Amino acid sequence: MSHQESLTAYLAAFVAELVLSGIKDVVISPGSRSTPMAMVMAEHPELNVHIHVDERSAAFFALGIAKASNRPVAILCTSGTAAANYFPAIVEARYSRVPLLVLTADRPHELREVGAPQAIDQIELYGKHVKWFAEMALPENRAEMIRYARTICARAVAYCAGAPSGPVHLNFPFREPLIPQLDDSIFRMAERPHGFVKVHNGELTIGDGLIQEIANRLEGKSKGIIVCGNIADERFADAVTQLSKLLKYPILADPLSQLRSGKHNREHIIDTYDTFLRNEDAKSFLKPDCIIRFGAMPISKALTIFIKENPSADQLVIDGGGGWRDPASLSTDMVFCNETLFCEKLATVAKPSSDHKFFEDWNNINALTKENMASVRDITELSEGKLFYQLAEMVPEGATLFVGNSMPIRDLDSFFLHNNKCIRIMANRGANGIDGTVSTALGAALYSKSLYLVLGDLTFFHDLNGLFAAKQFNIDIHIILVNNNGGGIFSFLPQSEHPKHFELLFGTPLDIEFEHAVKMFNGRFVKVADWDHLQKELGNSSGASGLQVYEIRTKRDTNRDEHRGFWASVSQEISNFVDGESK
Repeated sequence: MSHQESLTAYLAAFVAELVLSGIKDVVISPGSRSTPMAMVMAEHPELNVHIHVDERSAAFFALGIAKASNRPVAILCTSGTAAANYFPAIVEARYSRVPLLVLTADRPHELREVGAPQAIDQIELYGKHVKWFAEMALPENRAEMIRYARTICARAVAYCAGAPSGPVHLNFPFREPLIPQLDDSIFRMAERPHGFVKVHNGELTIGDGLIQEIANRLEGKSKGIIVCGNIADERFADAVTQLSKLLKYPILADPLSQLRSGKHNREHIIDTYDTFLRNEDAKSFLKPDCIIRFGAMPISKALTIFIKENPSADQLVIDGGGGWRDPASLSTDMVFCNETLFCEKLATVAKPSSDHKFFEDWNNINALTKENMASVRDITELSEGKLFYQLAEMVPEGATLFVGNSMPIRDLDSFFLHNNKCIRIMANRGANGIDGTVSTALGAALYSKSLYLVLGDLTFFHDLNGLFAAKQFNIDIHIILVNNNGGGIFSFLPQSEHPKHFELLFGTPLDIEFEHAVKMFNGRFVKVADWDHLQKELGNSSGASGLQVYEIRTKRDTNRDEHRGFWASVSQEISNFVDGESK
């Protein structure tokens, strides 16, 4: 048996099992050592192969595909620093629970640590940031090794997808020659052609006795709230809104919970908490005796502080991924159960509450805050707060809204209110970094209808090379670039009170004309003049194709002053209301 025959049989078995295990997309970055795997992958008729030359951007691009499709995506690169460039996206995948199958080619063992070119230590390269690592055996064509390759593949895909989803790393050493022998029959598996081993991932559930115990405890808790962070389960919205209706608990809906848009019942949704929980009177008036939390930690710092300031409340964290999402160490119950299943089972045994008072208090303050927020519409200059207040009106039905970190995601939380459109909200909130945002959004755009990306100028600059994917794959994407010439979020932080080195260290103005970069990638660049101009552009956006970038110029100091003035005005109205209710 020749080396090439062994190489081909081994990798064909792996790739065939890859497809049989549910992988449909692979993002490949060109390289020499990964040649045999890349050529075999390109040969498979059921595998969507996306070529992306920059490994760092490629991994985020795959992350976006996985986010939008809700299934594992494979990435492949050559040996050396190419694999190191995957690291930021792997970290994000780990903490945002996104399934990535990381395949790295490597030098064979005899060429490691001997000065061979493009050889670094790739064994457990990503440490604890991957769920599982395996150093693959050198290719052989013995029956035992074909079974081994297929089994490892099935395990790796299952580990990626299993709760909590995340990245898995397989490292493949290859000896030269690297060219496989391709023909139409290489993917025909004589043994178990429909899959070598099926791995069945079940959902974490909860026993009847425990759910009844929780229901009994909640019966005496009339001042409860439900906090919903990032949740990807489409069934969750109906389940949690039904539970809140039964318990009369308001739902504090983070924008990534997918509860602020959609056709589900929204009568118990509270969406302006990030504004009114900055007010001490409101926090005292709305003090809960029970907090039930689903999903990732919320974006809002005001809400996080509010949760932390109520240590005497029962705090139940429901996590279908079996993690430990409790940075304040205040949970009284950590329930490892699928979130939707928990809501459904609790709703069958919990007694309906007849006490509407606590919910009405929350709802009244929410309504009052919304009423005062309407003043944002009167801002005539281009404003970051007003942009997010009007976004639901501007983007079309069924759109996906991807939001960059730093100020944009916080403004989304503050100003994007619940609506009856079906708008999917996405962001990279695992590690909360600004890197790879453009690439991730473009990956998501492959499987998302009408994708709109809103991000700041630093985030855009950080991943400009990610725009290559729009040109390479003819992806339609609308990018709303909020350009305040620097790091806007730092104007809200204590650093801003020390002006001597503020601009040098934190403001970091770039003074970049992004139009040139956009045109380099065959994109259309629009410098927005005013609100009517933006409304017109976005109103016509559904018919536009390719890369579209709309730049909105704002001023950091003006934006800070607008936010603080708005919060102060609303806070006074809330204090007056609470004072009247307390008398």
